[in-house]
Amino acid sequence: MTEIKKIKTKDRILIEAIKLYNEMGVQNVTSRHIASEMGISHGNLDYHYKTKEDIIQAIYKKMRKEMSDSYGGRKVGTSSMEHFHILLLHLEEFQHKYRFFNLDVLEVSRTFPTIFETIQETFVKRRQTTVELFKEFITDGYMVPMENTAIERLEHTIRMIITFWLSQREVMATYKFIEKGEMINSIYSIIEPYLTEEGKKEQKRACELYGLKLSDQ
Repeated sequence: MTEIKKIKTKDRILIEAIKLYNEMGVQNVTSRHIASEMGISHGNLDYHYKTKEDIIQAIYKKMRKEMSDSYGGRKVGTSSMEHFHILLLHLEEFQHKYRFFNLDVLEVSRTFPTIFETIQETFVKRRQTTVELFKEFITDGYMVPMENTAIERLEHTIRMIITFWLSQREVMATYKFIEKGEMINSIYSIIEPYLTEEGKKEQKRACELYGLKLSDQ
């Protein structure tokens, strides 16, 4: 009989914190709330994480590792376009798993300077990786040749969509872009003018392979 591995208290705290932050928002949840929901003393929680910043920093470290694994874990035999599509699928899932972070990113950045620094470091790494991937698109014949400045601007636009996707859904409630896959389709609508016919074919193939309906662009 396989023994079920017991989750450490330190990890349980993060799981409960993510759940409560997602439900109520970072500003509305205290360490005492988390401890109460877990049925442990505040002193026990404080032993593992002294401050809310420590908890959020630990969660963000976990988030960054998960996405770094996706960015760096390219499947053997996948094209650059297919890899990009897989990343977008992971990013959309990631948005909902850590819903609170993107919704509260401005407040988190303003309130916790050390986390803000880590976020900026992450943005730099993601920008470099995505820019290199777009350059690979060009090499593979999926994207028309572009200057570095144009590639970086394209990456920046896509990063804004990803970072603020959930926020715009909350604020712009009358818009209909709320279904699964809409964020990905919005990103594709941005890069579509830069794709070659071969790029469009490969994009369509990747979408069909992973069960995403590509909207008319």
